[in-house]
Amino acid sequence: MYTVPSKLLDSAVNELAKLPGIGRKTALRMALHLLKLNAAEVEFFGSSIIRMRNDIVYCIECGNISDNERCDICSSSRRDHSVVCVVEDIRDVIAIENTGQFSGIYHVLGGIISPMEGIGPQDLNLETLFRRISQSEIREVILALPTTIEGDTTNFYLYKKLKEFEVKVTAISRGISIGDELEHTDEVTLGRSILNRTPYESYISSK
Repeated sequence: MYTVPSKLLDSAVNELAKLPGIGRKTALRMALHLLKLNAAEVEFFGSSIIRMRNDIVYCIECGNISDNERCDICSSSRRDHSVVCVVEDIRDVIAIENTGQFSGIYHVLGGIISPMEGIGPQDLNLETLFRRISQSEIREVILALPTTIEGDTTNFYLYKKLKEFEVKVTAISRGISIGDELEHTDEVTLGRSILNRTPYESYISSK
C-alpha cells in the first residue's frame, strides 16, 4: 500500500487505480505526472474525458461508437456495404480497421453468448443485425468472433439464424490461435485472417 501526503492526491490515485490494468503504484505515477502539468493542460485532459463520456453515441446501424447518429464507416460511400463483419465489441472494430485489409462495414454485438455469465442471445445486438440484412444489400456476413467456446457458440447460433436469409456466411481463417481475442492479435495475422476467410461450413468441419 502506497501512502501519500495529500488527501487530494490520494483521491486522484484511488480514481486512476480503478482503470483496467492500473495498479496503485502506476496510478500514483500518473497522478504525479498530471500534477507537474500546467493548469490548462490538466483542464483540457479532464474536459476531454468528460466530453468523451457525455457526447459519444452508438451508431444506430452497427453499434460502433460515433460522434454522430451514424458512424463514419456506415456513412462512407467508399465502404462495401454488401459485406458486414460481425464482432464482439468496439475494440475488435478498431483492431480490424488497423489492419487496413477490410473495406466492408461492421456490426457490433456488444458481447457473446455465455451461459456461465447469464448472457443469452436476447442480451446481444442481434435483432438490428437481422433487420439490416433483410432490409439492405448485404450479401456476405463475416463471423469475426473470438476463437473461444463462447465465441464458437455465438458463431453457430448466428449461422443457424442466418440460414433464413440469402447471404453467404464466412468465418475468419485459423491464423488466429484458439482462445485468442482479436484485439490481442497482431495486425498482419488479423489482416490475413480476414482476407483468407472461409465458408462457415468449412470452419465447422475443421474443428
